Amino acid sequence: MQNAGIARLGLNWRYLAFDVRPEELRTALAGARSMQFVGLNLTVPHKLLALEMMDVLDESAKTWGAVNTVRFEGRDRSGAWRPLYEFEETPPEKVRMHGFNTDADAIVRALREDLQVELEGARVVILGAGGAGRVAALRLAAENVSELFLVNRTLSKAGSVAAEIRRRHLNVKVQLGYPRGEVDLAINATSLGLLPDDPLPVDGRQFSLRQAHAVFDMIYRPAETALMRSARAGGSRVANGLGMLLYQGVKALEIWTGRPAPVDVMREALQRNVYGS
Repeated sequence: MQNAGIARLGLNWRYLAFDVRPEELRTALAGARSMQFVGLNLTVPHKLLALEMMDVLDESAKTWGAVNTVRFEGRDRSGAWRPLYEFEETPPEKVRMHGFNTDADAIVRALREDLQVELEGARVVILGAGGAGRVAALRLAAENVSELFLVNRTLSKAGSVAAEIRRRHLNVKVQLGYPRGEVDLAINATSLGLLPDDPLPVDGRQFSLRQAHAVFDMIYRPAETALMRSARAGGSRVANGLGMLLYQGVKALEIWTGRPAPVDVMREALQRNVYGS
């Protein structure tokens, strides 16, 4: 996806993947800064760890409490900080790490485009209160959903997210556990569904998927999870997390380049890589 976008923009860049252990994240970031990377992405479990390692945080990272995109910036002779790609000839003496979060907005964009969900005033149940579930809950609260129902195996973790939402968004009603009656949207933010033998991430004794008008599974491989099949059979609109993956990457490329990303090119490359078509 990123390399397809980079090629379309005519940049002499390359996007590569590296395995980094959590205890070596700080060293890896320092190495990337020393080698003057333009930027990088971080995935689980680095998104939370990186918060305190950044030199400066964008408002998106402060708001959602996680960093998934880093832009390396240099200080020019006037003292202004500029993206490293702008220093074509003489590299800057001082380089800093600027942390962003592109996940939160990607969730909202994917929900609107893939499921045509109107979030304002919606009743939403979120399965999972870990990193992805927390960001989703906070972002949807900012969209003025009317009610959020947080379901998590560890009740205290869901309670912590609920308390944070109550502090920030007084108009959003937050409850722990499954809802009664219909909801506009159910979101799976757990890892259940990645493996063929995984159970459904929802307790059918407490909540029927028929209660949800739309179901969004953040998992994108396989293309259709057991949750999605069950929800579709019950009459719900369904979508997987490929759109979320696409849009967080689109925003990251725009942060690094300062240019609009070629969305269609990136979408095609992503679908080809993930699904082979």
